[in-house]
Amino acid sequence: MSCFVEYESYDALGLAALIAKHEVRAEEVLEAAIARCEVRNPALNAVVQNLYDHGRDMATSDLPTGPLAGAPYLIKDLGAAIAGTPTTGGSKFMEDVVPDADSETVKRLKNAGMVIFGKTNTCEFGMSITCEPQLYGPTKNPWDSDVTPGGSSGGAASAVAARILPAAHASDGFGSIRVPASCCGLVGMKPTRGRNSFSPGLGERMGGIVAEHTVSISVRDHAAILDETAGPAPGDPYFAPPPSRPFLEEVGANPGKMRIAFSYGGATGAKCDGEHSRVLNETLKVLADLGHVVEEVDPPIVNDEMQEIFLTLMASNAAQTIRLHPTKGRLPLEGEVERVVAATAAMGESVTGYDVFLAQGRMHAVGRRMAAFHETYDILMTPGLGHMPPKLGWLDMMMDDADEYWDRVAAFSPYTVWFNLTGQPAISLPVGTTDEGFPVSVQAVGRYADEASLFRLSGQLEEAMPWRDRRPEGLPAV
Repeated sequence: MSCFVEYESYDALGLAALIAKHEVRAEEVLEAAIARCEVRNPALNAVVQNLYDHGRDMATSDLPTGPLAGAPYLIKDLGAAIAGTPTTGGSKFMEDVVPDADSETVKRLKNAGMVIFGKTNTCEFGMSITCEPQLYGPTKNPWDSDVTPGGSSGGAASAVAARILPAAHASDGFGSIRVPASCCGLVGMKPTRGRNSFSPGLGERMGGIVAEHTVSISVRDHAAILDETAGPAPGDPYFAPPPSRPFLEEVGANPGKMRIAFSYGGATGAKCDGEHSRVLNETLKVLADLGHVVEEVDPPIVNDEMQEIFLTLMASNAAQTIRLHPTKGRLPLEGEVERVVAATAAMGESVTGYDVFLAQGRMHAVGRRMAAFHETYDILMTPGLGHMPPKLGWLDMMMDDADEYWDRVAAFSPYTVWFNLTGQPAISLPVGTTDEGFPVSVQAVGRYADEASLFRLSGQLEEAMPWRDRRPEGLPAV
């Protein structure tokens, strides 16, 4: 309800706590989110499917007891399934796909009492780090409507940055949580490979490089949501080792004196602009002042190799996704998928099984090297992005030159895909800004299955370099 004027001051945990204490009703919280969606979304195009009645049914039912019960939530229109609701993946070719069951992540979010009231925009098949599908049109960045909000979880990030709600579902195959979080001034964690289940439809996505989680305004929301969604489902082919205690208990816990490596790219071949190197430097100074040991050390990674491995897996996955359409039984007609998707899928049709296994073997070898690296260093810090978010249209999936497209993707976000391939947890933190106030992020990377250390350090940085009160100017009042 518009009378709930304090709504935007709270993260998801904060809203749920108000509901638990009977200071506000779940229906009031949901109506506050819907009111903001109605007023702000038309200029943003972040939410592409309204599920208001679905949300109202949830909000007025008997909510479970839990730290997130009653918090409003949006689901990305890719991968995560809501029974009876189209899951298009941002694609005209897939707009008739309607799953008959909730995915495991959605089940667990519902079991936690999170109130789902819509689905967010994504680029076609998640194959970009912008959000400009031909099916629904581009999503705008609330900080600057001319530049990308990032992708593929661009709708989620735009909605949260516009304070329609404090957290929203997202997924990440080469930066698709962390990139939009960086573009929109949010926290964005890609958890460890195998931390969340893809049941019942898949055992893994894209050879194990995709992970689902969230974008949010606070570190603690990330921890609380992961506590609710993490863990294997029956039949999962593998899963991450369980944490020793709830992730939420790590936020605010003393991280101790950590040994932190940092890299601007250096010997890896990745490069970043001056804004991102400056903000990384500022963050490193804060970390040193907090008592951590910081040391410039490039990780044992070759950026060109990582981009090559990724593209092999992406191309084969694009071909697989198209061929797995549940009813069409044919390849897309011209115009049913975007040009870069069509070209990349065509490339995937020529990828052999040997090529895929070779690529996976190479990525696992890098994972072994990073495991050895983390025997010395607790955390690796990198820039969040290679350069500031480009204008909408620069990462154009209707380009005729797919090679140029993928080169632009690699230049914009070289650092994120590395840890999709190694499977490590990595988090984007919006610790800085430009002189004009546009958000600038850093990335922190932990050992495999060690989200706990990331949550401890991220919570410490959130306190030392607070970002919660920063928000885009000119948001329409509700």
